[in-house]
Amino acid sequence: MQAIYLILFGFILYTLGYLFYSKYLAEKVFSLSDENKTPAQEINDGVDFVPTNKWILLGHHFTSITGAGPIVGPAIAVIWGWLPALLWVVLGAVFIGAVHDFTALVTSVRHKAKSVGTILGEYAGSKARVLFLLLILSLAILVNAVFAYVISVLFTKFPTSVIPAWLVIPLAVLFGLGVYRLRVNFLVLTVIFLAVLYLGMYVGTLYPVDVTPIANAFGLSPIMFWIIVLFIYAFFASSLPVWVLLQPRDYLNGLQLIILLILLYAGAVVLNPTVVAPAVNPSPEGAPPMFPFLFITIACGALSGFHALVASGTSSKQLAKESDARLVGYLGFLGESSVALIVIIATTAGIALFSADKFSQLYSSWSAINKSSMVAVVEGGANLLSGLGIPLEFGKTIIATLIVLFAATTMDTSVRIQRYILNELGEIYSIKPLQNPWLASGVAVITSMALVLSKEGGTGGMVFWPVFGAANQLLAGLSLLVGYLYLRRVNKPTLPVVVPMVFVILITSLAMAINAWNNFLKGDVLLFITSSIILILEVFIILESVKAVRRESYS
Repeated sequence: MQAIYLILFGFILYTLGYLFYSKYLAEKVFSLSDENKTPAQEINDGVDFVPTNKWILLGHHFTSITGAGPIVGPAIAVIWGWLPALLWVVLGAVFIGAVHDFTALVTSVRHKAKSVGTILGEYAGSKARVLFLLLILSLAILVNAVFAYVISVLFTKFPTSVIPAWLVIPLAVLFGLGVYRLRVNFLVLTVIFLAVLYLGMYVGTLYPVDVTPIANAFGLSPIMFWIIVLFIYAFFASSLPVWVLLQPRDYLNGLQLIILLILLYAGAVVLNPTVVAPAVNPSPEGAPPMFPFLFITIACGALSGFHALVASGTSSKQLAKESDARLVGYLGFLGESSVALIVIIATTAGIALFSADKFSQLYSSWSAINKSSMVAVVEGGANLLSGLGIPLEFGKTIIATLIVLFAATTMDTSVRIQRYILNELGEIYSIKPLQNPWLASGVAVITSMALVLSKEGGTGGMVFWPVFGAANQLLAGLSLLVGYLYLRRVNKPTLPVVVPMVFVILITSLAMAINAWNNFLKGDVLLFITSSIILILEVFIILESVKAVRRESYS
């Protein structure tokens, strides 16, 4: 099987899904109409509620939802074979993931741009709202634990990425100052800063940074050293005004991602490598069963509940017209799915371009790939870039840097979300310390860092990936539940939302329950408690929602 056939399969289905299925959702299910004023039009405060050009908003939404998730998950899941991963990424995106994002966006717009948690509170009561906040809080802690480990591994395995990854921070701050305070031409700044960033990648290739001596001086491994440094950074970064770092960094990262995606797909087409991974490998050594764990290992890229927080948190406040939701919500997710697709190609075909047995080495067992999945992505992607004449070492630096930047952005956003939730819970229960933003950020960082450092001295962060994936998918199922409650109330067709909702909730609940039981049998108390808490929160949220539906039915 040649890589070109995987690309054609994915993009033909993406095209058909957007042209036909998203049109059906827009016209028949949600009845989008530009006669309806959006919250951005009604409020238009120039701060949060701003009617935005649909293409600009698409860029913001795409950048905000695309973190390291669609890279990490598929890179691990191809151990079960390229075919199951491909089908879940592409079909899951068209019929579930993009439907989820579109539903969350439109439902929020129809509720004055409120978050999915607040909307659930309106339908199912304040208790369900608090439980939903706690579920999001649990997910955010897991996000930080996993991605801190991913970044630390990349810094250790690819020290050439250290200089360009940290260079982005002062560049983003200067970019924000230039745009928002000095009013420098936006396009000119973009060209200059991208040029400096790529120069930084070249410098990083020449001068790799190895922190082993510094880490050893403190009695730490390099991975533990980087984990601590990253959480110190996240504490301050998540507390800065968004225009200082978050927005300009997202913008620069988004441009890099688009450029890199174009180059990777171009390299894949030029080289058209052979897929060396087996089509299906149901029983890899030490791996959990493919069903149902495939569906939580590949979370982002096929479906992500985290996106509902973006769709209902920022994007819904900037939608200029209801009809724009189809482009922003549905097509935006297909863009993220295309990232997962190229990761599948890089790890199953690109990785073997210069070493036929490289795939079998990296994917020899479940424990092996949990340690080397990012190596497979970076080296496989660099091999694809070499088809365009880009030197291998420089290609590795580019890809490793981009993964680091997106994982760091996800950490920043996640800590920020934790702070917001702790502030909100502090207001609900009149706990004044939690209402302090700095204290709330401190609690967020300490809980996340304690979680990742609790496993094998910081080297076992990836053991939390199945728990993160399941929590993320459960959040997606509950976000679809909010969409269902809305469609039911306005007497619109609910089947396109109900089917994915039921599938996601059942499959991820099963995976989470199996995971919790296995951890109990192994005596892993921390993972057992973490999985159990998330399952219990989900069950009570569903019960509260069912009670709300029954009350409406009898009223």
